[in-house]
Amino acid sequence: MASLLEELNQQCPEELGRELHSFAASLYPICRSITGDGIRQTLEAIAQRIPLRISAVPSGTKVFDWTVPKEWNIRDAYIRDRHGNRVVDFQCSNLHVVNYSTPVHATLSLDELRPHLFTLPGHPDWIPYRTSYYKEDWGFCLSHNQLLQLEDGEYEVCIDSTLEDGVLNYGECFLPGCSQDEVLISCHACHPSLANDNLSGLSVAVFLARHLLAQDYLRYSYRFLFIPGTIGAITWLAQNREAAAQIRHGLVMTCIGDAGGFHYKKSRRGNAEIDRAVSCVLRDCGEPFETLEFSPYGYDERQYCSPGFNLPVGCLMRSVWGTFPEYHTSADNLDFLQPESLVRSLRVCAATFDVLEGDRKYINRHPCCEPQLGRRGLYRSTGGEAIPEEIHARLWVLNLSDGDHSLLDIAERSGLPFFRIREAASALSDAGLLADDQKSD
Repeated sequence: MASLLEELNQQCPEELGRELHSFAASLYPICRSITGDGIRQTLEAIAQRIPLRISAVPSGTKVFDWTVPKEWNIRDAYIRDRHGNRVVDFQCSNLHVVNYSTPVHATLSLDELRPHLFTLPGHPDWIPYRTSYYKEDWGFCLSHNQLLQLEDGEYEVCIDSTLEDGVLNYGECFLPGCSQDEVLISCHACHPSLANDNLSGLSVAVFLARHLLAQDYLRYSYRFLFIPGTIGAITWLAQNREAAAQIRHGLVMTCIGDAGGFHYKKSRRGNAEIDRAVSCVLRDCGEPFETLEFSPYGYDERQYCSPGFNLPVGCLMRSVWGTFPEYHTSADNLDFLQPESLVRSLRVCAATFDVLEGDRKYINRHPCCEPQLGRRGLYRSTGGEAIPEEIHARLWVLNLSDGDHSLLDIAERSGLPFFRIREAASALSDAGLLADDQKSD
């Protein structure tokens, strides 16, 4: 049976990259937020590609120390000068409005308007992304060059939005496997037109789910969550404590479509199997990578890893949030999103799931000295040459298959790729040299 990564590798990478990028592009224009029509449109688009159950949690619902907020929707917004020109126009970019702005329609002087304007002087052509989720306020984001062009005088200001009782939505795709133990994949789906920080994770997760759906066998069950950041994870955890208890491995995925090297932030546990699996895959992926220790700030891993849950959930990124200049700006656009990076990120995730699916312990049936591999067709036929990697792998697997070491243990200790260790275990098992240790399942 082909592994998930092997099946992905049979696809043309250029075509796969175009598909991933195209899906992100289809979602890019939507004005998303933590509640409202934008996130519903996004979830409905995802539901056209994978089975998705969309939940609705009413405003005012208590979720631990938080309360589900009012629902926000927006139709239009602008700043209009005395000549009737829209000098700032929501229809041109949904980043122009501070997300969750309360409705306003007024005539203000430039001095009165300035406290409600946000720019990036260091990047004068970019529009910043700002929010006001939990304090009712309003504002506009614009390029600094736009601000410099505003003349003294009065401006008509309009934000045609609503902030009223409604619901918080999140989407859930559950793929049952042979075990009730689960792998969690979580993506935030609440940002407006930001391609890397939002849509890269969504796109890769949807394609992962599609490929997992096509698998004949899954050892674990898989749960994909598409949620509004922070409040979405808190709400899901508050309403799904039994399901959360089944999570054995988890990944938050974000910012995985730019050209930067990989970064993996460990779970709070620091040495969970997911931490080790991702580190093993990144070691062998051929790209630059860095492993980061856990910190209680970042994306939704900090909710899953809160001490009351302490779930083994890490965060996979390319460039780390807040460290690249395009972060939370209009420069995080579809040109910043690289099709080839999306494909390689998809492959790293698939390889990680292959490790989780294939990791198990074996017992060497011939533990007293090496068994003779040559007569079983598992060794080279002539001596004197350098030993091939696959033979190295077989020797390592035989030596460490004592019921205490898993295949991941062996891959880490030997420095060999996990897929090579798994191939060796399969060949040795077929030859009757290994017995599967049932306790490892």
